[in-house]
Amino acid sequence: MRDLSRLLRPASIAVIGGGTWCANLIRQCAGMGFAGPVWPVHPTKPEIGGTRAYPSLEALPGVPDAVFVGVNRAATIATVAELRAMGAGGAVCFAAGFLEAEAELGDGAAMQARLLEAAGDMPIIGPNCYGFVNYLDGALLWPDQHGGQRCKRGVAILTQSSNIAINLSMQARGLPIAYLMTAGNQAQLGLADLGRALLEDARVTALGLHIEGVGDLRGFEALGNAARAAGKPIVALKSGRSEQARAATQSHTASLAGSGAGASALLARLGIAQVTSLPQMLETLKLLHFAGPLPGNALVSISCSGGEASLMADTALDHTITLPPLTPLQASALRAALGPRVALANPLDYHTFIWGDVPAMAATFAAALDGPADIGVLIADFPRPDRCDPAAWDCIFEAGAEAQRRVGKPLALIATLPDCLSEAVADRAITSGLIPLSGLDDGLSAIAHAAWLGQARATSAPLLLPGTPAQPHTLTEAEAKAALAAHGLRIPQARRATSAAELAAILTAMPLPLVIKAEGLAHKTEAGGVVFLRHAANLPEAQAKAMAMPCQSWLIEEMIEGTIAELLIGVLRDPAHGFVLTLGAGGTLTEILRDTVTLLLP
Repeated sequence: MRDLSRLLRPASIAVIGGGTWCANLIRQCAGMGFAGPVWPVHPTKPEIGGTRAYPSLEALPGVPDAVFVGVNRAATIATVAELRAMGAGGAVCFAAGFLEAEAELGDGAAMQARLLEAAGDMPIIGPNCYGFVNYLDGALLWPDQHGGQRCKRGVAILTQSSNIAINLSMQARGLPIAYLMTAGNQAQLGLADLGRALLEDARVTALGLHIEGVGDLRGFEALGNAARAAGKPIVALKSGRSEQARAATQSHTASLAGSGAGASALLARLGIAQVTSLPQMLETLKLLHFAGPLPGNALVSISCSGGEASLMADTALDHTITLPPLTPLQASALRAALGPRVALANPLDYHTFIWGDVPAMAATFAAALDGPADIGVLIADFPRPDRCDPAAWDCIFEAGAEAQRRVGKPLALIATLPDCLSEAVADRAITSGLIPLSGLDDGLSAIAHAAWLGQARATSAPLLLPGTPAQPHTLTEAEAKAALAAHGLRIPQARRATSAAELAAILTAMPLPLVIKAEGLAHKTEAGGVVFLRHAANLPEAQAKAMAMPCQSWLIEEMIEGTIAELLIGVLRDPAHGFVLTLGAGGTLTEILRDTVTLLLP
């Protein structure tokens, strides 16, 4: 694995190019308080972005650690070769028109190969990417706006889409982001390589991935192992569940999306939590940053509304989160704090009798938290500050902080609507020792994923890579079953017929009951390609139905009756993720039931 420390945590930055993008980068480095020098390079301009420019790389006062290459694709290749020769620490290649544009330009693949040759062993990120923001050190190789701020510790977010990265930087949810990075075409450094490099920073607490195509399976295995060894969880949003998304992925980054089932199986095997939306990813990363993976999925809910308690119970059910009943000790402590007028349960509706009484609220929250739950949740939707006065809600912070201090368990502050938990509220919650979660559904999804990540997992065996089939061909059902029989699997007695006379002879000779199947049809039942023959008297009718099937040959098998269950077992070679094993309920309704589990081999 290449050493990316100079590139990701530079002491000096060079910017190649004189356009608006490069000027933006230079100004933003100054705005973020980057401590090292920033050296613009342009053959004719005396200054760029308010900073003195140098006419060439040779004229620089030193060898740059990190370089933003903001010139066209041909000039990018020449510049990267020069940077490699002078010993630069690495580069971000902004230009497009490489492998992702092969279909449009015809030479994109060749240009990307030339770029790789020019880079040699010097690390490059991209091409066709924005680069990264290091919020820990104020180092930006980023040509556009972003919404982040400096922090001392935080999560790293890595995506293949620059626009999605910009959008994520604008979050106002209280999530500290340590690194924001885009991978572009991944010509040299893939998502897995970059992810491992980000996890090596001790200040990074968790990693969020937006994945369009996995690419290097062995690299992702190494990433999963590195995360497990470092105790840093990974959360991923994988695009490509729809045909349209897979097509967009191919045109956007030249990545192979593969099947949605294969991607889910791969991520689960590697111990990576898979979310289905960007808000889920942000909320899960936030919970992991402040609390880490949870030991279980048991939750205690505390609110002053019966309606909110009901919403919590229903939403928890959707996310397989348990709400354990209150223990006698909890009930006794809650009764002492709340008096006789409140019904005690989990979810707890503590009414508003004690609202504003911080000692009583703290006693209530602590009593609820001090039980079998793995995490507690305070439900509170804050008034909008521009039209209302939220001062009466201050008691939530004070009482919640005291309860968390007494019990020591994670305590989240969740708003049923994201609109009702502003960034200012989130920041105050964090200062109070509470974990702000935006929206009931996304917040509980975060808790469910944190609980899944907290379950102990043994290191899995290496993946069976898909490879490339030499001479792929399709087996008939009879050929496939014969191959299985050769490996010891019991199969029904069977014969094939390729003519009417042969079919009649076989039906007369084989013992009943029988099944006649049309060969060459994928969904035989739906197409009328299956006929049952239980009694000899029905032989002429069965033969007539078989002859009417849209096929040229038939498979005649003994009918297996008295079965307890039917299983579907299938293996698909997914070129993006490996060999995907599907186990599920079989039979004629298998397509309707869709009761399956998907795993990767071995």
